[in-house]
Amino acid sequence: MGKKVAIIGAGVSGLASIRSCLEEGLEPTCFEKSNDIGGLWKFSDHAEEGRASIYKSVFSNSSKEMMCFPDFPFPDDFPNFMHNSKIQEYIIAFAKEKNLLKYIQFKTFVSSVNKHPDFATTGQWDVTTERDGKKESAVFDAVMVCSGHHVYPNLPKKSFPGLNHFKGKCFHSSDYKEPGVFNGKRVLVVGLGNSGCDIATELSRTAEQVMISSRSGSWVMSRVWDNGYPWDMLLVTRFGTFLKNNLPTAISDWLYVKQMNARFKHENYGLMPLNGVLRKEPVFNDELPASILCGIVSVKPNVKEFTGTSAIFEDGTIFEGIDCVIFATGYSFAYPFLDESIIKSRNNEIILFKGVFPPLLEKSTIAVIGFVQSLGAAIPTVDLQSRWAAQVIKGTCTLPSMEDMMNDINEKMEKKRKWFGKSETIQTDYIVYMDELSSFIGAKPNIPWLFLTDPKLAMEVYFGPYSPYQFRLVGPGQWPGARNAILTQWDRSLKPMQTRVVGRLQKPCFFFHWLKLFAIPILLIAVFLVLT
Repeated sequence: MGKKVAIIGAGVSGLASIRSCLEEGLEPTCFEKSNDIGGLWKFSDHAEEGRASIYKSVFSNSSKEMMCFPDFPFPDDFPNFMHNSKIQEYIIAFAKEKNLLKYIQFKTFVSSVNKHPDFATTGQWDVTTERDGKKESAVFDAVMVCSGHHVYPNLPKKSFPGLNHFKGKCFHSSDYKEPGVFNGKRVLVVGLGNSGCDIATELSRTAEQVMISSRSGSWVMSRVWDNGYPWDMLLVTRFGTFLKNNLPTAISDWLYVKQMNARFKHENYGLMPLNGVLRKEPVFNDELPASILCGIVSVKPNVKEFTGTSAIFEDGTIFEGIDCVIFATGYSFAYPFLDESIIKSRNNEIILFKGVFPPLLEKSTIAVIGFVQSLGAAIPTVDLQSRWAAQVIKGTCTLPSMEDMMNDINEKMEKKRKWFGKSETIQTDYIVYMDELSSFIGAKPNIPWLFLTDPKLAMEVYFGPYSPYQFRLVGPGQWPGARNAILTQWDRSLKPMQTRVVGRLQKPCFFFHWLKLFAIPILLIAVFLVLT
């Protein structure tokens, strides 16, 4: 075996990293704090400190064809959007199929990762672990941090005057598990993210009254998109990204707002974002608009202050007799086993080259996997990140100079300000980012060449869903089944719904989809030309 690599965490990032290390001939050892794999997707009926926590009813926001490992499709009969138990089942099947479990040390807590005394020349790390009360230290040639960023709840109590006087229950959404205990209660949910909306709509079936407080609003999307197809198989495409990034800003913004408002007018529901053209991550919830229409969920502005039993909002309205406040206010980023100077290099922010490598180390032998967020799915993202990181660690792929990496980071931050509104966000443009990573390792398909040599496949790759199989079409780790997986992805998407067959399957035609989108602008231009 080659270099020894310590992998921290056995969620999807950790499993992808083990597999990537093995593909590159490295020697991985994965340390997992719990007794099982899966990370975020492993449901527990109680929250555990230092571990990601989900509620019992969590479903995926990405469809199965868009969120699988690139050479391991989900079973045909799995639904498009899956309950967390189905995803955990898939993760276990992947780990067994790729023979990854033997590289994992369970119930092992990583307490510290420090530079070895001769780090400047060797790039090695001293990793200290704890198991059954016993500490052990070992030297590794590299470290891959796969502990996730949904671990440490952000509970901004100081931002809400009077909260210390509130007499009801108050907790973070990470402690929420199921709705039964809220029967007949009056509940305020603070935060309009995915968790906040899921919890609010679920509680609305049992609670007496539910209100959501939002500071800045959010776009709310449905998993079910045009003609009933999964949203991401229609919207996450190479051609769509090309238009978004090359059309004049005014037209691109107009198309984006039109797309977000396709299902309902957000202004009428109190959900409209303060800055609607920013490409902040939308909320995925199929029930919220109906819940608002039916009056079982209400949307309010930010809380100005709390009293003993009520919340006073910034518009002067009051929600009285509150039994419980649930803060769905996101998570803080922290890696307590690392010295902050390793990954925080400016204004106390975590600065990483391409979201993976700290740019100011003498040796690039530590990688953070999974520290990005986008409209794309996590599994293919961490798979590509770990493949690239493994090649860098092995030495077959080199990074730019420190100066070039910092220049790239600064340039990307300017673009983030434009698209997402703040530089410290970990959001990124999914397709641009994935194409960049795949080009580093020689796995990006050559689209023009594909149109010349395999036009049928090229049409699906460019105009169709940006599915993970594309990252195993060519280059290192090429999968012989990738072409067929791309050409049959709609069959697998539609199959689980064929429980009552009433005709042949209706697959989307992307030409007509884009024609419909541009019909109004084309008509207006035509009228303008005729009149002039």
